[in-house]
Amino acid sequence: MSTTPPRSETTVADIWVDPRCPWAWITSRWMLEVEQVRPLETRFHIMSLSVLNEGREVPEKYRQGMIDGWACVRVGVAAQQQHGNEMLRPLYNAMGRLIHHEKVGIGHDMIRAALEEAVLPADLIEAAEDTSWDEPLRAEHHEGMDPVGSEVGTPVIHVPGPERKPLAFFGPVLIPAPRSEAAGTLWDGVLAVASIDGFFELKRGRDRDPIFD
Repeated sequence: MSTTPPRSETTVADIWVDPRCPWAWITSRWMLEVEQVRPLETRFHIMSLSVLNEGREVPEKYRQGMIDGWACVRVGVAAQQQHGNEMLRPLYNAMGRLIHHEKVGIGHDMIRAALEEAVLPADLIEAAEDTSWDEPLRAEHHEGMDPVGSEVGTPVIHVPGPERKPLAFFGPVLIPAPRSEAAGTLWDGVLAVASIDGFFELKRGRDRDPIFD
């Protein structure tokens, strides 16, 4: 028997992700788990680590990723604008699985495979090198990131708040994603702290690499 409440009672949570970020991938898997135990619908959006880090000094090992990272987010925004925001979910799921589980990289072969898996037109790959998509990409990026400031990365989540103003926050950063009711319990706690005006940070150092189980 389904425990999902009527649609009118469902909270829509918007999450901004760059497909190549492992931490955002883990958080997004948690959100999908929360959907099974709480009245939640996760709506995906694209942000770009390449946009976020423009003009910043980044370690040498990340510089090529900043260049290569434009392709998949351009394609994500093109898919969103041409085929509807709902298509980002299957596309992001496909990209994330290929990048983080199959370890196929972030290049055009990954994008083509993800488009096929998400049942999206193959010619969307043309957006990968098309800089005309950078303007809508930046707009999508800033819609998600501006409410939380420039000192955070991905994931960023927005949920409805008082007077229709969104509660926007970075994270949570998780290793690994909680399952079943543990996922719901964490969601309850995240909403509780996010709803406190003036609450800014709860953090501890990471001592483990991403776990994608």
